[in-house]
Amino acid sequence: MASKPSCHILVCASFRVSGDPKGVCHKKGSTGLLQYIEEGLLDRGIDGLVCATGCMKQCDDGPIMVVYPQGHWYKAVDSEDKIDEILEACENGGAAEDHLLFK
Repeated sequence: MASKPSCHILVCASFRVSGDPKGVCHKKGSTGLLQYIEEGLLDRGIDGLVCATGCMKQCDDGPIMVVYPQGHWYKAVDSEDKIDEILEACENGGAAEDHLLFK
């Protein structure tokens, strides 16, 4: 039986119910960063799962990334540097305060 991951990262891929990407996150490169996030988890030894999601309805602040179980919502996650900061915070059990959507 597989074990439950300690961390679940959701990345907005802008898809709507019809299946079409209509938001802005995918236009700003959110899906292009999925592999980098996955590799970052592996490099840090974080037992995590990365998933692309439908639209999270936060288009003005996208790309959006959410980390559970902490419930941290991150805004404007559009670079490897920001992802590194977020993953480092995950590794240390905290939040990357500068990138939080909701504080």
